Amino acid sequence: MLTRLVTSDDAAAIASLLSANRAFLSPWDPERSDAYFTVDAQRTLISTQLADFALGALVPHVIVSSSGELVGRITLNTIVRGPFQSCAVGYWVGESYGGQGLASGALASIIKVAFGELGLHRIEAATLLHNERSKRVLAKHGFVRFGLAPRYLKIAGAWQDMELFQLLNE
Repeated sequence: MLTRLVTSDDAAAIASLLSANRAFLSPWDPERSDAYFTVDAQRTLISTQLADFALGALVPHVIVSSSGELVGRITLNTIVRGPFQSCAVGYWVGESYGGQGLASGALASIIKVAFGELGLHRIEAATLLHNERSKRVLAKHGFVRFGLAPRYLKIAGAWQDMELFQLLNE
């Protein structure tokens, strides 16, 4: 199992992983306060995410290694039903876990959730223009580039252009 639903018991492990990877993740993330990296903040965030999960708005998973160690996060968010039947995916793994296929395995797992369990038609992903590793992971799973979103997200303190990718459930 490469992913599973996050639980409140994961708060300490997530806070520890985020703290250890703060510098590594900072170029890819919004600016975060010191409080974000605490167990209490992560517990609160998980609680909010699980409430949104219960409403069908997102699917918050953790990424675990074959030994069961928590190594990152992957989330289906912005789930839209009706005629759209779509969601977005976001993911990260700790620096020392990169290049081991864990992000790719997690993406394969969450695609099954999106298309199988949820019956969605489309998954969207956005990457920074220079995030070649993430683009390779997306391409490996059949995501295709469909656009460029200028100044799309505020990442690392600046509005950043993002490449947009999608995978359709054919």
